[in-house]
Amino acid sequence: MSNSFFQKDIVSVRDFDKQKFETVFQATDKIIEMNPNERRELVRGKTLGYLFFEPSTRTRLSFEAAMASIGGTSLGISDASSSSAKKGESLADTVKIMSLYSDVLILRHQLDGSSRFAAEISEKPLINAGSGTEEHPTQAILDLYTIRKEKKKIDGLKIGIVGDLKYGRTVYSLLYALSNYNVNVKLISPPSLKIRSDSTYEIRKKLQYTETSDLEENIEDLDVIYVTRIQKERFADIEEYVKVRGSYKIGTELVKKIKDDAIIMHPLPRLDEISPEIDSTKQAKYFKQAQYGKDTRAALLALILNENGI
Repeated sequence: MSNSFFQKDIVSVRDFDKQKFETVFQATDKIIEMNPNERRELVRGKTLGYLFFEPSTRTRLSFEAAMASIGGTSLGISDASSSSAKKGESLADTVKIMSLYSDVLILRHQLDGSSRFAAEISEKPLINAGSGTEEHPTQAILDLYTIRKEKKKIDGLKIGIVGDLKYGRTVYSLLYALSNYNVNVKLISPPSLKIRSDSTYEIRKKLQYTETSDLEENIEDLDVIYVTRIQKERFADIEEYVKVRGSYKIGTELVKKIKDDAIIMHPLPRLDEISPEIDSTKQAKYFKQAQYGKDTRAALLALILNENGI
């Protein structure tokens, strides 16, 4: 059976259909079940090159951990100020150089369209690790995998997405991904942080969703509560951020109202939108979600670098 991911770029989750998601999910299941010694032979001798022009903890480190777990090595730029970009080197030149040293690249950049541009420049397959306010496709993959693992299905679920829906690139990637499934989505945000209508024109054709600013409205019906932070760094006017900061908080009283088998997710980092007391509840799955991030990224890297898949 041919491996459709071999040597392919991962720029947008919109390039995925249900079958492609299932291929990654099945590969992830195999990765998790594999003997560690066997797993470390998957990409032995291969190198991951990372270019992070924006701060990151989980994404960069989970890619490095994922690559190590399947036998590869990693090198790259974790801080633009320590690279030749500080001297004025163009993104195109940086990508060209890094593709000479690596077998696969990951890029996080503050500009919209940066990953699509870099994929055209790079001689090696490139994975978008976050491009401006657009997308974060591997986050959507791990989010879907978390839902599938923890709820045993995706179709038929009621999913609430809470917080910064205007600037949160994880939100757009998740919505594009969910449009492949039969789900009911509730978008919960302050009016000023509603989903951007210009970015959801295609989604509306395939995905049923409603919008509200009331977090507690019908929260007892939700199977998945996906919380996002309000992103201070995306606001041009700090006063606008101050107005919406702390709009929502998942605390112990709210958790008492949700389903016993509901799950609470968060792409992290969190600020004050989920109280630390929630961490010990059975509904809290955000740290497990981060673990699944390493596993799904390991599967994706193995698929890209192995002609015969896993």
